[in-house]
Formats: sequence, structure tokens, C-alpha cells
Amino acid sequence: MTDPLPILDAKSVFEILVREHADMLTAYLRSLLGADPSVDDLFQQSMLVAWRRLGDYDRSRPFGPWLRGIAQRLVLEHHRKRLARPMSTDPQVLAELDTRFDELSRLSGDTFRERVDRLRECLSKLPDAMRHAIELVYARGLLIAAAAESLGAGEEAVKKRVQRGRQLLADCLISGTIDDAATTAEVRTP
Repeated sequence: MTDPLPILDAKSVFEILVREHADMLTAYLRSLLGADPSVDDLFQQSMLVAWRRLGDYDRSRPFGPWLRGIAQRLVLEHHRKRLARPMSTDPQVLAELDTRFDELSRLSGDTFRERVDRLRECLSKLPDAMRHAIELVYARGLLIAAAAESLGAGEEAVKKRVQRGRQLLADCLISGTIDDAATTAEVRTP
């Protein structure tokens, strides 16, 4: 006869939730703060507030949005204190980020890290020209003009590569494959 599963205490449950949501929270904070070195501090503050307020958490609702709400309030407070370096904390931007993170949480995969791995896999399937354009614009944060200069291509060509690449990535995240006809068309496009 095996022992029944142990009853988890609040600390153990919190540790599990933190492990499952740490990558998501880091990505969320980086999307709000960019390269601001305060990301790690705000991550820690968010976790501390979440631990202190764990009793307020409604277990019938997802943990990720609750945790992002805590982080969002801390980021807004952080920006109020550092007005010398304004960042986009427009409520519409914050709402859109929450929507995107919620959409990401509905994708298959158990953890945020698995979802990011799936995105990387899909990114690797893109034609080189699309992949390089997307990496420059989204991973490095370059404007289209700077990405075009770096790639030695016209701005319109880079815009199209990014647009087509994003669509192919979205399709790949759903189906797991990239349409060969779309990638063939990209090879012919400047």
C-alpha cells in the first residue's frame, strides 16, 4: 500500500506556482521595462508582494494574470519614481500586453518555457531573410529603417518580411509547421 500524497502547505504551493510562472513574469517585466536593470528587483518585489498577499489570491482564477497585476502596479510605481526616463505605461499598452500574455497562456504546452521553446522552433523554420528581419526588429529592438540598413535591404522589403514572418509564426504555433508555399514565395521576394 502506498502512502497518500502529502498535503501541500502554502509555501510549497507558492514555490510551484513561482517556478511555473517565473519565466512569464520575467518576459512580462522585460516587455514593460526593456533593458532597465530594475527588472530583477521588480521581479523579486512582485514575488514578495505575491507571497504576502497569497491569502488574497482567488484560487478559482489563473495565477499568471494575478501575478502580472501585482507586477504592473509595481512597474507603474517604479515609473512614477523615475520620471526622468519615461517608458510606455499607457493603460492601453498594459491592457494589450495582458491580452497577449493571456493568449500565449492558452497555447499548448505546460509552461511558459515550453511555449518559448515552441516559438524558437517555429522561428528556426522561417526562411533566413524573414528570421533575420524578425530577430533584428523584435529581439534586438531595432526600428525597421535600422534593420533594413543592417540587412542591406529596403525598408518595404523588411516590413513585408516581418509581416509575413509574424503570420507564419502564428500559423506554426497552431499547426507546428510552416507552409512551404509561403516560404517559397519569400525566396522570390526582395
